[in-house]
Amino acid sequence: MATLATDTLALFPLNTVLFPGGPLPLRIFEPRYLDMISRCMKEGRDFGVLLLLSGSEVGDARTVTIGTRAQITDWYQGSDGILGITALGTERFRIQSIQRERDGLYVGCVEAIADEPQQSVPEKFRSMCTLLEVVINDLGKLYENIETDYDDATWVGRRFAEVLPISLEQKQHCLEIDDAIERLEYLRPLLRSIREETAQ
Repeated sequence: MATLATDTLALFPLNTVLFPGGPLPLRIFEPRYLDMISRCMKEGRDFGVLLLLSGSEVGDARTVTIGTRAQITDWYQGSDGILGITALGTERFRIQSIQRERDGLYVGCVEAIADEPQQSVPEKFRSMCTLLEVVINDLGKLYENIETDYDDATWVGRRFAEVLPISLEQKQHCLEIDDAIERLEYLRPLLRSIREETAQ
């Protein structure tokens, strides 16, 4: 797992796993995160998403140490006054240190993780690509602005990991895998099991 530069990043612990290249719709109502999103939009900065292990999104939180940078791509003010945003996962990072600000916001010193080398999808996984294309098309609006690449093993594996109804622990494991083919090998039996359950 090669690493790149370090940076300071505002952190958003969530009950979700964000993957590079994947969408993240959020409704923001908690003051510290409203302030964080406002600063990110004004300064053109990203924030970091980390899977919550214990605690809560709005209180004390214990998180994983590997997460994904999120870049805000759209926002809207809901009729209920709640701010809605859509973000896009960009690159993975590893937490080096973390501190909690006076307003409760977590800020981390993070080290970027180099992306895995691009690989074409091997022939034995081609049926997964066909299925994924159907699934993505069915998901409609959430994925309409996402750039697709059904020949890229990394892209296919990450999209399956985010859309399949698997546990958050399994999703996090997929995020931490550094090899695209290994990720597809891990996901294929899970996909098969889900399809068999659905068919019954």
